[in-house]
Amino acid sequence: MIEGDAGTTRAVLPAHTIEVGTEPLERPARNSTGGRPFLDDTAEWPECFCGERMALFFQLDIPADIQHFAGDHLLVFHCRAHNDASDPESADGRLVPGYWDAPQPPYPRPFWRVLLQRHASLPAPETEPSVRAMPLTLRPLVDTPSPRGLGAQTFKIGGTPSWAQDPEHYRCACGADLVYLCQVPEGMEFAVHPGLPEQPYSIGADTYNLFLANEVYLLACPDHCHPAAVWPVNQN
Repeated sequence: MIEGDAGTTRAVLPAHTIEVGTEPLERPARNSTGGRPFLDDTAEWPECFCGERMALFFQLDIPADIQHFAGDHLLVFHCRAHNDASDPESADGRLVPGYWDAPQPPYPRPFWRVLLQRHASLPAPETEPSVRAMPLTLRPLVDTPSPRGLGAQTFKIGGTPSWAQDPEHYRCACGADLVYLCQVPEGMEFAVHPGLPEQPYSIGADTYNLFLANEVYLLACPDHCHPAAVWPVNQN
């Protein structure tokens, strides 16, 4: 615990930095960018509303010290052809039912899918064709909040978000308050295989970004009401 503004006490929550390796993976790995996604037996590789299969940007096993989600397998998919910011739709103080499939004007459905899988034991038979398969390593992080209550601005799971703007809080359609889980820093680039079509509004011709390269904060339902009950907040 540390002292914050006006003598308030802030907890230092368990956190892990996520480091991207430099040597491409040659076999399936549960912690990776790209690669072969580990999906539950009943889950299918997500498709965008445009009919294109979404790209697997990264996946990882959530460490045992992360409250509510320990042991879950997190996967983040995003369409290569559609690159925009998320826009929440609420009703009666909650995100709308099925918000993971709700319209994202001007689009009829979201162009991303974030999944928390609880029984993902085997990799999919196919490999992600766009984002390069690179290993991810999780290392414990002492994510001490600043006097403003902000955590480290880095690729991490757990800890405290670094909110580029005002903090955002949402209530799941099931009634549970969404809980901060993971953060992708602003401008993070994911390496892709040579010769692929350039992603719209991306920073580099040989890399892809999530949500226009905004800072991304994943807020998830602690009650696990649905594998896709995760909201990606975008700020810059």
